[in-house]
Amino acid sequence: MGTNFKAILIEHDGTRQSVRLAELPRDRLPEGDVTVRVACSTLNYKDALAITGRSPVVRQFPMIPGIDFAGTVEESSNADFKPGDRVLLNGWGVGERHWGGLAEIARVKGDWLIPLEPIFSLAQAMSIGTAGYTAALCVMALERHGITPESGEVLVTGAAGGVGSVATALLAKLGYDVAAVTGRPEESDYLTKLGAKRILPRSQFGEPGKPLAKEEWAGAVDVAGGQVLANVCASMKYRGVIAACGLAAGMGLPVTVAPFILRGVTLAGIDSVMCPREERREAWRRLARDLDPSLLDAMTERVPLDACVSVADRLIAGAVRGRVSVPISNEQ
Repeated sequence: MGTNFKAILIEHDGTRQSVRLAELPRDRLPEGDVTVRVACSTLNYKDALAITGRSPVVRQFPMIPGIDFAGTVEESSNADFKPGDRVLLNGWGVGERHWGGLAEIARVKGDWLIPLEPIFSLAQAMSIGTAGYTAALCVMALERHGITPESGEVLVTGAAGGVGSVATALLAKLGYDVAAVTGRPEESDYLTKLGAKRILPRSQFGEPGKPLAKEEWAGAVDVAGGQVLANVCASMKYRGVIAACGLAAGMGLPVTVAPFILRGVTLAGIDSVMCPREERREAWRRLARDLDPSLLDAMTERVPLDACVSVADRLIAGAVRGRVSVPISNEQ
């Protein structure tokens, strides 16, 4: 067990932010009752915002980004975990307020960890990551509000991204007809292989439309927000349900009340960060049951720890397909 560990470190001198691959002493690790040897982490949109400084994601400095990680417990004073346990973490403010997963070692509260589902390797868990776990929460919300495969077509926006890729695969496996929205027509074959029945251009949803449009979708998983979500709301079927989990197209929502009071549309907000532990465990159980692991390779780009800074710019630009995982140790 080395005394130092490598990590992506974000620092701020009061004027500007800097990011580097650093070697840090273990005694700088934050407080926590479980120490984990990280096998694999991820690079999410939120991590890219933190690394590039495009948005004030980081709440205190210095910070190790990485809202996800999977690994093996090294030390624990938490009764739920013992050395050797394979665990994963998604959210809880890690990578924002508490040092995160883009590091060889992480020390966290045991309450933030859940056991790894036995079907997944540590690497597969991070090919899914927060994006895939969020997609599972979205599917569960549609089901909870009564949307079944018989209800009609389900729309997935940002379908070539991390959440969209897993949502498309999950919904298709469960028997739903998926209409996948993407701004990258070159990804049509990829989305079809994930199970999408048809591909729609993002441009169809980007401009202001009518308060009520033609009824098309029984359900929707939206990662975009903004004008895209407004147009999705306007084109939902009677008593349709939208699971909204992102803001890639903006935080605003230029929508009228018409879809909600005339068609009984439900807009269900999905939060993955502070989601109760039992619900997140259920999401991972559902991923173990309903996600075809053979699809993970096609939707995952693997990058080394020292490449995270350059890949973050590509991710912000929307030039990354699916998920970005960051292998950190040889234990996968």
